[in-house]
Amino acid sequence: MPQKIVRHEQEHLYATPPRSDAGKDLAAAVLHLRRAQHQQEQRWITSSTLSNLDLRALRYLVQAQRDDRSIGAKALIMMLGTSSANITNVIDRLVKRGYVERVKHPTDRRASILVPTEAGVEQIDRAIGAHHARLVEQIDRFDNAEAETAAAVIAQIADALDALAAEQAESAE
Repeated sequence: MPQKIVRHEQEHLYATPPRSDAGKDLAAAVLHLRRAQHQQEQRWITSSTLSNLDLRALRYLVQAQRDDRSIGAKALIMMLGTSSANITNVIDRLVKRGYVERVKHPTDRRASILVPTEAGVEQIDRAIGAHHARLVEQIDRFDNAEAETAAAVIAQIADALDALAAEQAESAE
């Protein structure tokens, strides 16, 4: 019995359920998606053998590289919401494992940028690629109208949750 509660906790609404059956189904689907996403994130961490923070840092570096942007330690501190001492440890671990290289900044000789190695890119692709490929595979099954409707619904829900987070942050100040 306790394990059943734990397994289904992420699918429980801590609010009054939607009024309609279709709304209840949508809420259940959103919570199911959230649980599935969380399980995949846990699998990424386990399969990568990196800590959550290390994996997030490497993901950001790979994303930046793919977007032709450079990132240094200061940017990672802001992106990860951590301290300079902590980010130094993260970078040191990623460099030691061969996933990241420190490279001199092209215009600021006092600074360096962090560049993911081929092994680092492969690590991220291995950890996350199958998840994203399955996501795209399922999305591609929708016709344009279905995809547009789903995108609008998901965006509206995400916008409402973003607004709530902003309100909560503002009230915490």
